[in-house]
Amino acid sequence: MRLLPRYVLFELVKVFTVTVTSLTTLMMIVVVAKEAVEQGLGLIHILRMIPYVLPNALVFALPGSTLFAASIVYGRMSGANEVVAVKSLGISPMTLLWPAFTFAFLLSLACVWLNDVAVSWGFNNMQRVAIEAIDDIAYSMLRTQKSFTSKRFSINVRHVEGRRLIKPTISVAESGSAPAMTITAQEAELRTDTEENVLVLSCRNAIVHTVGQTAMHLDEIEHGIPLRDASGKQETKHHPAHVPLADVPGEVKRQKLLIAEARQEMSAQAAYALLTGDFAELADSHWETERLNLEFQEMQLSRFYTEPPRRWANGFSCLCFVLIGAPMAIRLRNSDVFTTFFACFLPILVVYYPLLIWGVDQAKDGALTPYAVWLGNIILALWGVWLMRRVIRF
Repeated sequence: MRLLPRYVLFELVKVFTVTVTSLTTLMMIVVVAKEAVEQGLGLIHILRMIPYVLPNALVFALPGSTLFAASIVYGRMSGANEVVAVKSLGISPMTLLWPAFTFAFLLSLACVWLNDVAVSWGFNNMQRVAIEAIDDIAYSMLRTQKSFTSKRFSINVRHVEGRRLIKPTISVAESGSAPAMTITAQEAELRTDTEENVLVLSCRNAIVHTVGQTAMHLDEIEHGIPLRDASGKQETKHHPAHVPLADVPGEVKRQKLLIAEARQEMSAQAAYALLTGDFAELADSHWETERLNLEFQEMQLSRFYTEPPRRWANGFSCLCFVLIGAPMAIRLRNSDVFTTFFACFLPILVVYYPLLIWGVDQAKDGALTPYAVWLGNIILALWGVWLMRRVIRF
């Protein structure tokens, strides 16, 4: 009897290892290929990105691999009448099931951690690799299309020789106190300064046209553009979806402070308008911007509240999938691999994912409690308990 749980656990780990390795590899290839095509990344930058893609690929692969392993192992055992033989000896089927539940529980904890790593460390470093590769991306597009356009600047060239841009025309957009400018040069080069986090445009024999000023002829000129502006990537440091779980409480306090400041600002403006008798200032049209800003800040707070339960719910999908997959595979008594898996996966596809998406959307909008994201997990767990009772009784 003591050997049964070990045998089941060994079979689960064996199938799970093969499956998760295959799915993780496939997911990494898809994500890296997508980034390479969208960003125009070279081989070196693709290789640098691989470690940061790994956590996200594992988060995607773990729940499905766990379900696949459970459905295949228990489907084969049931199809070979091993479960019937165990029952005939007076041994409860729970002896066969608890290794899978324990294994799935530990994987769920690992998946929660990996989810946190993927959306914070992994995503932010993928962004950093793409940002630092902006000069190579620009050169790649300039060689093929003779032009490159970003959020802050655009370049058109006659042709490219190595790292030299021949006859470039560079248009730099206005930023803060810096006016818009256009630079035409005999030749230019781009380079990324990672220490200063800027993209440096080095131009030789250039004519600089600045808005509101006289054109200047310069033998050499260097102009720096912040890497995030040059790449067009958005700042994700305070984005709810990319904040580590450990930093969420601090971000919640920060968001509450922003909301309080916005309300105080609106109250002060209303009080001043009443004091001065400027009732036109109290019209709805004057408050539209402030109202939209306050709604956005309150929605951000709801998203911060939603992130911790969402990541925990996503992680514990491993356990919920096994609670459905293992007893259902036993009841199906079919040793065919794909028939068993898809029969177990269908109710998850129909029930779990729509509920998860609906719960996350409602929680982020503040319409429901953040713990609504657990609704799909709870229904799967209750369904799994009902199936286990049927397996044990019959």
